[in-house]
Amino acid sequence: MNVKKQEVLDLLWNEPYKIGHWVGFTDLTGLHNEWLRSFLYAEDDQTLLAHRGSYKTTDLSLFLAIHSVIQPNENIIFFRKTDDDVTEVLNQSKKILSTGVMQQIVRTLYDTDLDLLKANNSEIHTNLCTSAKGVSQVLGLGIGTSITGKHADIVVTDDIVNLKDRISRAERERTKIQYMELQNIKNRNGRFINTGTPWHKEDAISIMPNVMRYDCYSTGLIGRDKLEELRQSMSDSLFAANYELKHIADKDAMFKEPKFTSDVSLIYGGLAHIDAAYDGADGTAFTILNRLKDGRIIGFGKRWDKHVDDCLVQVGMYHKELRAGSISCEKNADKGYLAKELISLGYRVKPYSESMNKFIKISTYLRKNWKDIIWLEGTDPEYINEILDYNEYAEHDDSPDSAASLLRKMEGGAKYNPVKGGV
Repeated sequence: MNVKKQEVLDLLWNEPYKIGHWVGFTDLTGLHNEWLRSFLYAEDDQTLLAHRGSYKTTDLSLFLAIHSVIQPNENIIFFRKTDDDVTEVLNQSKKILSTGVMQQIVRTLYDTDLDLLKANNSEIHTNLCTSAKGVSQVLGLGIGTSITGKHADIVVTDDIVNLKDRISRAERERTKIQYMELQNIKNRNGRFINTGTPWHKEDAISIMPNVMRYDCYSTGLIGRDKLEELRQSMSDSLFAANYELKHIADKDAMFKEPKFTSDVSLIYGGLAHIDAAYDGADGTAFTILNRLKDGRIIGFGKRWDKHVDDCLVQVGMYHKELRAGSISCEKNADKGYLAKELISLGYRVKPYSESMNKFIKISTYLRKNWKDIIWLEGTDPEYINEILDYNEYAEHDDSPDSAASLLRKMEGGAKYNPVKGGV
């Protein structure tokens, strides 16, 4: 074996993270080298839990690329929460394989050029594979995709637990079932690689094997000042889960364990509210609520980090789809601008002047009715999460403010008012 080939083999075995440096991921450290080596060479199932912003997914994209070169006849099926999430990682792996660094490594090891025979949003396959299996070296799928007939030497899951699993028990159970079904596609002598961040003590991560935890204090990747900034921007329980990798009871939480339904028809005839953002860090929140005769309140919410003008098309789509009635909006800050805009679009609008303290309003109306609210499953996770994280000092409160304002309106005797025309 020539010296140059041995040097490449030594690099791949001892310091594969240097390839990350050469292709642009200069923040990777010796810790990432440990993770990458375990992905490439470990024989047992493993679960790597690391805090947000730890570059674990970057490490995975390097693994998918390097493994396709050093073990070209082994196939990987890679799962994330959705197909769109998969695309992000596979595109990064394709870019790595297309770099001059990887081309040079392949020429040195195999005395040939590297060709990507398949390189799309869900598959990677190179000319290095000589297996007769007839499957791509890397196949990416959303966790909910049918896996009938599929098999893999390595099954990789990355962030299949996310914000939805924090807010919804049904989503947690669904993800657990989907994860357990993956056991059937691992080939004999195959293995699992799981990576992610826990969101809830009963989520799918709780059933994953051989867990290694790397919290925000042990990695040294986030400075003390930045950690304090992050801590101040979210609830204690959310910071503990995402950065300290532990679950604590949020003793001060007003809102816990939201309930959900898939029966969209229950919200028909409800009233709507917009909490508008114009500039700064605020978001635009849109809420529809319908109180049923049995006392239940069916809710739907969406939240955007956008100026309200940029949200009105989507507001119109949801308003029409869910057959909502009149829309309430505050007129203090914008001197009635939004109300006039909505009227011009054909809505029945109920503008109002706000004089009530926001914390009192939320802790009175939303807290009192929380146990009776059942949210449509199509509600934004970000909308619900903002409610779950709300306290008097919360940085963001657009969603709970919108819901509380509409509940106050409904208690004042507001009835269904149809729109004048379509939007």
